[in-house]
Amino acid sequence: MSGSRPLAVLAEDEAIIRMAVAEMLSALGFEVLEAEHAHDALKHLEANDGAALLYTDIDMPGTMDGCDLARAVSARWPETRIIVCSGCAREEAALLPEAAHFIAKPCAERLVRRALQVLRLH
Repeated sequence: MSGSRPLAVLAEDEAIIRMAVAEMLSALGFEVLEAEHAHDALKHLEANDGAALLYTDIDMPGTMDGCDLARAVSARWPETRIIVCSGCAREEAALLPEAAHFIAKPCAERLVRRALQVLRLH
């Protein structure tokens, strides 16, 4: 890790989407650690004592979904900003922590840029 760029942890189970989002976040100035599941994302966060940004989907395989991940990260690393990009229903998005910024899929780079501005990361 270079240390000069803010760290983003990306949790997305669909490989093609994960690759595209990782490329976009990297182009926006982040060092990106990718995770296929919420538990892998938590491992990255634990190893780095948090991150500047968690970018997660909601519907992922495993015992922990993106809502659970967002709540855990919000409680443990309150300084970590959270963007949730998902095709889920708005009712599911309502279960996210207050600090999380929700973007409906498909999400364009301009929406991510706007969310980063709202979260004061850009």
